[in-house]
Amino acid sequence: MSDAGEFVDATLQREGSWQRAEAERARLASDLRFYGASVGAVRGTIRDAGRRYPGLTHDDITALSSELWAVPVFERRLAAVVLLQSNLRLLDNSDLTRLEGFVRGARLRALVDPLALDVIGPLIDGLTPRSRARADVALDRWARDGDGWLHRAALLSPLRALRAGGGDWDGFVRRATTSGALDGPAGEAVARVLDELATTRPELHLAPRRVRDR
Repeated sequence: MSDAGEFVDATLQREGSWQRAEAERARLASDLRFYGASVGAVRGTIRDAGRRYPGLTHDDITALSSELWAVPVFERRLAAVVLLQSNLRLLDNSDLTRLEGFVRGARLRALVDPLALDVIGPLIDGLTPRSRARADVALDRWARDGDGWLHRAALLSPLRALRAGGGDWDGFVRRATTSGALDGPAGEAVARVLDELATTRPELHLAPRRVRDR
């Protein structure tokens, strides 16, 4: 394990408690291990790691995120998400392959949703038009893949920009209507986007027959 990885892991374990670990395991109904560290502690640990190990490059950040993700502990995986979110300026189109692997392995809303909303969406929004076109092709492929969690990530990724008055609504519609009525994680994602935009952007709507909540 790298020095930065050891620091993050040791800090998360020190910040944890078995009572919170048991409560979170039950709440999320997950087979992952839990240290019992709070979300605030995870964010603080990554912030402290950035101060302790300044000047990390793109390759350092992506390697550390993979190192943290590789061990099936919820807080380590959440820390990987926060690490990427905190270093968005270093990420580029090539990182979507790594992120796709994370989404495929996450299978939890508590990990997939922040990956989509706080990493994948903002990453794509910051790309040049040429790179953005390649990223859109990748998201369209995710929507056709058959993995409901990957489809969910593709659907949720533009939500922050859509809330702010921009965003790729056409891309969302295309991915929401790739198959017929949606259910499971992808169907929930469509419902969430529509619910959140219903008041602020009522001009954006989807035919209700395309979405099935359950």
